[in-house]
Amino acid sequence: MGPNAIDSQLNTLLVRFLKKCLVQVCALACSCGVPSHHCITTFGMTFISSVFTFQTDGSVPNTLVIANVEVVKPRVAAAELYRSFEEARSPFVRKHKTIIHPGEVNRIRELPQNSNIVATHTDSPDVLIWDVESQPNRHAVLGASDSRPDLVLTGHQDNAEFALAMCSSEPLVLSGASYDAGKDKSVVLWSIHDHISTLAAEANSTKSPAAGSNIKSVSKAGEGNDGNAKSPSVGPRGIFKGHEDTVEDVQFCPTSAQQFCSVGDDSCLILWDARAGLAPVTKVEKAHDADLHCVDWNPFDENFILTGSADNSVHMFDRRFLTSSGVGSPVHKFQGHEAPVLCVQWSPHNRSIFGSAAEDSLLNIWDYGKVGKIQTGSEGKRSEIPAGLFFRHAGHRDKVVDFHWNSVDPWTIVSVSDDCSSSAGGGTLQIWRVIDLLYRPETEVLAELDQFKSHIASCPPS
Repeated sequence: MGPNAIDSQLNTLLVRFLKKCLVQVCALACSCGVPSHHCITTFGMTFISSVFTFQTDGSVPNTLVIANVEVVKPRVAAAELYRSFEEARSPFVRKHKTIIHPGEVNRIRELPQNSNIVATHTDSPDVLIWDVESQPNRHAVLGASDSRPDLVLTGHQDNAEFALAMCSSEPLVLSGASYDAGKDKSVVLWSIHDHISTLAAEANSTKSPAAGSNIKSVSKAGEGNDGNAKSPSVGPRGIFKGHEDTVEDVQFCPTSAQQFCSVGDDSCLILWDARAGLAPVTKVEKAHDADLHCVDWNPFDENFILTGSADNSVHMFDRRFLTSSGVGSPVHKFQGHEAPVLCVQWSPHNRSIFGSAAEDSLLNIWDYGKVGKIQTGSEGKRSEIPAGLFFRHAGHRDKVVDFHWNSVDPWTIVSVSDDCSSSAGGGTLQIWRVIDLLYRPETEVLAELDQFKSHIASCPPS
């Protein structure tokens, strides 16, 4: 009996169990990290931290919400804890702080070295940096003034709405701009340290900032919330040009803060090295047959890069096989979506596992280590499952626009769908975990299932 030979009755049981483990709130962008220091783990439950947004119709402000989410621990049967809600806001989401955001939040990214520091993209050329711990808690009522960012990153000429990344080893921020009237198709690099070092220099001197400083105004972090006060701002370390259309996504190399990549609506995948100047190091002209929407770099192997596209596919490239002229083909093409792919991300816990989310409302989990292995169904026939597809989360009602693996709780994911076309508006955030029967050693799983064979066989199909 192979790993794909679990019969339909068991599959139905697993899906019903997974539905009970969902935690849902309304949101349109998300990030997932470690819990706040004041959280207490309760019996059968554990806390994870989540940053998400509420985008509104204007009746109340747009907000950035920091919350601690109580989720069931692995291998704990706690369905009774979820009977009190169904398709509604979860009672297990505990708001820690609310920040009134100036405009809609299109993207959130967390600084790996300090989970209190997050960057946000809105419909403007600037990237906003927030210290969520020092920001005051606000009440989101009509007419309330916007919270003031701790730092504003300037340098784009046009709106920078989606492409955003933060470096895993240094406090660097990367962003890409939308194409508007030919003014901007750039990738911009900043260092948060450029702001911190200037403040330190000012503390030791009463003189004006040195010539060439990027700091344009200085104020205390989180100070006040009136619209007249200005946030400090910092200019870029580099503006990189090579795309011919909107830059949709960016990502740092996991082993070098000076290397990064970008994808765009020009169907190009571009590799950059800040040490080599502002021009592309490698440019793959036709990485897909349509616009590219997302990119991610394998944290365990710097050679593997994922791209997702409007052609409904995910490509995996090996940069060792790419040349300076952009010649090269993907190592593999993953075909498992029926609509444009909007987000890809490698697992932080397993070098061969990654996820992809798309407009078909599906979030697929893949294992490229299974590519090339023959999969068979329960009757010995060759499986029609796409090569490498490991698990499919079908709990969202509309396009899945963002997701993140939890960094401390393996196989736990937070995902967000934009439900505007299928509901009254807004989106849904779900926190869920892949059941361990799917990834534990096969012999161990079969031995456990054998103990419950009679019960499983008696479960009626849904």
